[in-house]
Amino acid sequence: MQAPEQPMIKSMDELNILLKKAHIRLMRHPETCLYGGAMLMGESSVNEEAFTAYTDGFNKRYSAVFLSTLTLEEATALALHENLHVILKHIPRHLDLIKEDAKLANAAMDYVDNDIIMCLVDKTLCHLPKGGLYDPMFHNWSVREVYDYLKTGQPKPPPKTPTNPGQGQGQGQPQPPSGTPQRSKDSQGGEHVNIGGKDFGLEGLDEHDVSAMEGKTQEEMKELSEEIDEALRHGGLLAGRFGVKVPRVITDMLEPKVDWKRVLAEFVTNSTKGNDEYTWRRFNRHRLADDNYLPSVEDETVGEIIYAVDTSGSMTQAILNEGSGELASICQSCEPEKVRVLWWDTKVHGEQVFSENYDNLRKLLKPQGGGGTRVSCVSEYLTKKTVKADCIIIFTDGYLESGINWDTNVPTLWLVTSNKSFVPPRGQMVYIDNN
Repeated sequence: MQAPEQPMIKSMDELNILLKKAHIRLMRHPETCLYGGAMLMGESSVNEEAFTAYTDGFNKRYSAVFLSTLTLEEATALALHENLHVILKHIPRHLDLIKEDAKLANAAMDYVDNDIIMCLVDKTLCHLPKGGLYDPMFHNWSVREVYDYLKTGQPKPPPKTPTNPGQGQGQGQPQPPSGTPQRSKDSQGGEHVNIGGKDFGLEGLDEHDVSAMEGKTQEEMKELSEEIDEALRHGGLLAGRFGVKVPRVITDMLEPKVDWKRVLAEFVTNSTKGNDEYTWRRFNRHRLADDNYLPSVEDETVGEIIYAVDTSGSMTQAILNEGSGELASICQSCEPEKVRVLWWDTKVHGEQVFSENYDNLRKLLKPQGGGGTRVSCVSEYLTKKTVKADCIIIFTDGYLESGINWDTNVPTLWLVTSNKSFVPPRGQMVYIDNN
């Protein structure tokens, strides 16, 4: 975006001092001190060029023309905005989105950055410069969630209130309109997208240069990512002393990533060990290569798996597809005797039972449901049917009723797609990170 052409009202020395003051304010303030170490990374410079500001994912550049029009509070917001692009690794993490639609990707990144800025408790620290992209609707959304919404007009499902199961109500956040996005330009040439009668600007204050990141090797990208994480962890210790709440996008980024697919595979395998009896139902796979047809021990076999899928209205088809694909993979690798798939929301709407050949499992799955949510119905259903199984896998968004009735001692793994704060009544939980 081109900066407004107007004469500079400050010297380069004054502008460099203004930028330094902005950085010092951010590094000293309890709400933004956690970014201090990361802000010192790369180079921050003021240039006599016709732009506003930009980052290449490491270095930050500010236009003297644009910077000269800002107050100290606005310059502080601009500096935080550019550094958040670096801290959140926006360019390396979303190169695919930038290549697909740079305008939309840049806008999504700006909405995420500016949400953090606008949510600062101390409103005297930063004032977003005129033209900054912000909408409270995008509070705590990820870049990909914003991008997908601006592209498709289909909002992510609002979280359901655990104390009011089955209703699927939001929790105080403005609800996004739905509709087919219509992109157009205004009389000044600024581009925006209209969704359901509401306009969302696409012209941010800054630009993002991807050339530097595209030229880096995977090892260089990894080193940069680790350097940013280390700086944030040190800053987080300082922020913790002030009792400051760290934005969700920051905590999510620093949270150790768990390979939920590996956890799922290990859970299924470990849940079936311990029966040292021989069976002729399956031959010993380790001896087949020698043409020796010997019985296997029971701990090499997997009995029945219960795979209970949450089909309430908030579960998207994309995440259901991923869960179904992983179930098929587990079945092919572990070869269970039987897989019982339960489709449930407030009740179990149906079941599908598969055995032996799982090659076409994904194509045969037929989800049922789409209403509220009550996971207790799964435990009740299994008890009523007196189903015997080696393990139970619950696939859900985690927004479930309070006081869950889980009356079973069968090992249970909860695969949770959204609600990280969910605590299962029994068993193990793993969060599925799809961002």
